[in-house]
Amino acid sequence: MVLIAAGQLCSSSSLTSNGKIAVKLIEKAVQRGVEILFLPEASDYIAKSMEFSKKIVKPVETNPFVLQIQEKLQKLHQEGKFIQINVGIHEPSTKSDRVLNTSIWLNSKGEIVQRYQKIHLFDVNIPNGAIIQESQGVEPGSEILKPFSVDGVEGVKVGLGICYDLRFPELALRLRSLSANVLSFPSAFTLRTGAAHWHLLGRARAIDTQSYVVMAAQTGGHITLTDEDLEEGKRAEPASRFSYGHAIIIDPWGTVIAEVSDIDNSSTSHGLAVAEVDLDLIEKVRVNMPLWEQRRPDVFGYDV
Repeated sequence: MVLIAAGQLCSSSSLTSNGKIAVKLIEKAVQRGVEILFLPEASDYIAKSMEFSKKIVKPVETNPFVLQIQEKLQKLHQEGKFIQINVGIHEPSTKSDRVLNTSIWLNSKGEIVQRYQKIHLFDVNIPNGAIIQESQGVEPGSEILKPFSVDGVEGVKVGLGICYDLRFPELALRLRSLSANVLSFPSAFTLRTGAAHWHLLGRARAIDTQSYVVMAAQTGGHITLTDEDLEEGKRAEPASRFSYGHAIIIDPWGTVIAEVSDIDNSSTSHGLAVAEVDLDLIEKVRVNMPLWEQRRPDVFGYDV
């Protein structure tokens, strides 16, 4: 059994403030004996616009959000307490004027040992409705990160996706084919899409791949005060962007086994959904329903 947690928070545009919240979640996770903590997409900041995102993005080496997590992990490691972190952040691109939406993996020493760049971007143009163009400010990734083992955690192979990637079963199926048994989709779902599809998509990907699916989530109304705004004593404007919350962990049979309550869906709310990864359950589900032995790539002309 491996104890994991899906974190939930409401990121602002202040990288420093968001880092303090992440550290609190790490402390709570350690107190509960969690070995791996998954944190949401864009945990370092949520900006008021794509253009503003390009102005406040920081390389990991100088990102105060990342630095606070690394410092906390290093301190815990010195105390003989070991936890690893998967978290979604932004990074500046070296190829364009856009930013990267990435999911990084930090080992118990605070070292970044894995990095995945979001490949599916949320571009929608609904007639007489919402227009969202993530690609205007975010550079898409172009490759899958091969599932990886977790140091000190025998039997767990993690595959990484991010938010909108959840809607594309090909990615999850490919990660399973490459040996993943735990899939991570750190997210910032909108209220409408979350209410309609959040649980449904997560359960579907778990059933498709017969794997644990971990969906750390942004929640509540996002305040767009930056570190500089806070230093100058500026007051926050009413939130204009809201995230669905409901951080969840789903088992290989498609059952939601842990979920953060939304009773306090606000900018100050954060919490953990904690559950065990049962490697025997993964094996049982896959043996009893041998999907990967019964797939028919010969019929469809391709195999993921």
